[in-house]
Amino acid sequence: MTAPARTEDFQTRPTHDALELTQQGKNAHIVLNDMVYTLTITRAGKLILTK
Repeated sequence: MTAPARTEDFQTRPTHDALELTQQGKNAHIVLNDMVYTLTITRAGKLILTK
């Protein structure tokens, strides 16, 4: 398990709300270098990123 994010991490890195990315839904597409990934919010409230 990873350590909780520190306050200074939020001040120096872009932070995005997953529900905003999915427009209050369960899925969003994210593109990186012409590859499309799917971000999914599970029923348990966890995030999954798949190709």
